[in-house]
Amino acid sequence: MSACVSSADARLRVYLLGSGPIAVPILKALAASRTLRLCGVGTQPDRPAGRRKVLAPTELGAAALELGLEPERLCDVNDPVFLAHLSELGARILLVASFGQLLKEPILTLPGCLCVNVHASLLPRYRGASPIVQSILNGDEATGVSFMKMALALDAGPVYRTLVRPLDGTEFAGPLELELGELAASALDEVLPAIAAGTLSAVPQPEEGMTICRKIRKQAGSIDWSHSAEEIHRMVRAFTPWPGARTAILSSKGTISAAIVNAAVRPELSGEPGMRLPNTGKHLIVGCGRGTLEILEIAPAGSRTMDAAGFLNGFRGAELRFTAPEPAP
Repeated sequence: MSACVSSADARLRVYLLGSGPIAVPILKALAASRTLRLCGVGTQPDRPAGRRKVLAPTELGAAALELGLEPERLCDVNDPVFLAHLSELGARILLVASFGQLLKEPILTLPGCLCVNVHASLLPRYRGASPIVQSILNGDEATGVSFMKMALALDAGPVYRTLVRPLDGTEFAGPLELELGELAASALDEVLPAIAAGTLSAVPQPEEGMTICRKIRKQAGSIDWSHSAEEIHRMVRAFTPWPGARTAILSSKGTISAAIVNAAVRPELSGEPGMRLPNTGKHLIVGCGRGTLEILEIAPAGSRTMDAAGFLNGFRGAELRFTAPEPAP
């Protein structure tokens, strides 16, 4: 992205640092704002993607390119060269949203530039890398975004503003992340100028209720059918699109692996954990430790996502047993 603005433009200068989907609505709001001036966009370097391992930009990088902006691909955000660049741009606020690199003291204390993080939880709950997933897995009644003054300790800085988003138990992680980005974007024109002016104070986080959530690993999506249908349903919603709620399916035709893409809890039914309920026609209902789960959409490994009826067509009434998949290599 080209260097910043002329001195005649009095808008608050903001540099956006991010990578993940939550940063995309924030980018679009900054680009369209009449109160804020987007003076730069930084993201992680392009990474190999897909089976052919073709280099692809981050979600934020792709969105910036679509807007005609050239994002800066930063191998090390703490490089003194980048810090000098921020100062040259006249950035008053460095806004961070799902970036993926730790910011060290020199950038956090850069003169004239305030480091503000948009974190996808109601801090101090869910400090760390996977707050959206954890809020769904735990069946929380609400989540939200926190505008936080960045500190050296992980997500431990004082909080300027929190915005609440109620949860009703139907949310999937992917769309929810975008919704939280839109929620944060809706408040930028109010919150960031108030932070820069010193009229919005940051309040220290209480230690009570503090939790840490780690980065999600691929094996986290492995389904244990002895768990309740409600717990497995939360897994499906939390781990879609990644790493997927995965299961192995055994039948007389062999064993396949698949990801459950959409499902519904059927508490009025019961069955042996991991066994498909018999006499359910084109419905794919599986017994759990408590209740049953109806699989609505499923993606067999190497195949497209299909509905339950389409999936069952390949088994011609064979008995199906669902079990945990083999650990990933």
